[in-house]
Amino acid sequence: MNQEAKRETAPTSPSSPSSSTTSFDSGGSERDPRPPPSLSPPAPAMSTVLSPLIATQLNYLLAHSPLPLKVGQVWAGSKNGRYADRFTLLVPFCLDYIKWDVIYNAGYPSVPPDIVFPPEDDDFHPLIPVGDVKEEKEGEGEVHMRKSSLSDWNSKDSSRLLALVHELRDLYMRYQKKRIEELDDARLKFEISTILSREGIEVCMISSPDRPEEVKFAVPLLDIDLNKLVLACPWRHQQKIYLQVVFPVHRSYSSAPSAPRIKLVSSSELRSLFSVEDVKLPSWLDGMCMAEYLPNLEENLKTQVLEAVASVGARRRFIEALPSLFGRPLEADPVFCRRATVLVVSGVFTFLVHFSIPTQFPKQQPILTLQSSQHFNSQGTPILSPPINDYPWSPRWDLPEMVERIFDFLVDECLNFKKYCNDTMPQQQ
Repeated sequence: MNQEAKRETAPTSPSSPSSSTTSFDSGGSERDPRPPPSLSPPAPAMSTVLSPLIATQLNYLLAHSPLPLKVGQVWAGSKNGRYADRFTLLVPFCLDYIKWDVIYNAGYPSVPPDIVFPPEDDDFHPLIPVGDVKEEKEGEGEVHMRKSSLSDWNSKDSSRLLALVHELRDLYMRYQKKRIEELDDARLKFEISTILSREGIEVCMISSPDRPEEVKFAVPLLDIDLNKLVLACPWRHQQKIYLQVVFPVHRSYSSAPSAPRIKLVSSSELRSLFSVEDVKLPSWLDGMCMAEYLPNLEENLKTQVLEAVASVGARRRFIEALPSLFGRPLEADPVFCRRATVLVVSGVFTFLVHFSIPTQFPKQQPILTLQSSQHFNSQGTPILSPPINDYPWSPRWDLPEMVERIFDFLVDECLNFKKYCNDTMPQQQ
C-alpha cells in the first residue's frame, strides 16, 4: 500500500486409438501498452526462491483466486539475502492489469506485507477513511479498519494474502468509481446512474500525458455460465464476455454526444468455443446510452454463443465419421473438437492429414494441412503443405458425404504433395 497503509493495517490405413489434446487475456491496455507476462501458477521450484512462508502465501493466492492473477518480477530486498521476499502482482481490473508490488521482509516473514501502488494511483489510500466528514464521524472508517485483512494477520494461515488482495481490489473498484462520479461530465454521470447497478460492471479512469482523459467501462454480458456449456470443459477460471466502452471526458454537456469506442473482449481460452472477433456489433445510434444498447447486443450474442455450442456437437460427429474412410484418428480434441489427425498411405507414400475445424463449422470447412512422414527439411522437421481450404465443400452435405469428398480430394492432392516434398528437399540440402 502507500506509506499510510504500511503494516498497520498464471487410401488409408487404420491408426492407433485417439488420444486427447486440450486447447482476461485482457483487452486493450490503456494503462500499460505492454501485455502482462504470461505465468502459470508457480512451480514448486518457486519455494526455493521465495522465503518458504511467503511462497506458501503466494502459491495459495494463485491456486485459489477466482481471478487470473499473474506474477511479474520476483526479487530480494537484500543483496545478501538467502531468499527473495518481494514480487510484482498483476491484478486483473477493468479488462486490464494493474501492477502492485508486494513487499515482505524475508528476515521477518511472519509480518504482513506492504503493498506499493503505481504513481498514477498515488491518491489511493485504501485503509484510510476516504468518506466525507459525516461518514468519518459515524466511524465508518474505523469499522473498516477492524475488518481489514491486516488487522488479524496470521502468517501461518496461507489464505491471508488472498484475502488481502481481494479486499484491496474491492476498495480499488470503489476508488475508481468515486473518481468518475466526481467528474463534471453530465453524460458520464447519467451513464453511471443508469448502468452501475448492473452486477459485475467495472469502471476506471484512463489518464495519459499525450491524450485527453477517458473513462472505460467493462460490462459483463450474458447471464449464462459459459463454463457449463461444454462437457468436460477444462477452463479453470470463469469465462465471461465483456463489452468494453470508452467515453471521452467532456466538461460541458453535448445534446448529441458522439458514440464511444466499443469492442467485445474475452479471454483467449474462450476462443476454443467462440471467437468474439467474429461478432459484428450493432451500430451505436446518436444519443444512445449503454442501457439502451445492451439488450439488442446481448440477444444477438446469446444466439451466436448457443450456435457455437451446437457446432461442438457437429464437429464431434464429423470426427466420428472420419474412421469410415481414414481409420481411427491418431489424435483428436475430445472437448471442443477443433482438431483431428489421421494417417494416410498412398502406395509407399505415408503422410498425416491434420484437420483444423473452425468454430463456425459446418458453415466454414475444415482447414487441411498435410505432413510427410518421409521427407524432412534441413532442420530435421517434417515437410508440411500450406493450409488447404479450397477443396469442394457445402455445409448442406451430410457428414458421410463431407468425409467422402475430402477423401476423394486427397486421392489427387497427395500426388501433388509428394511432388512438393520431392521438389523441396533438394533446396534444403
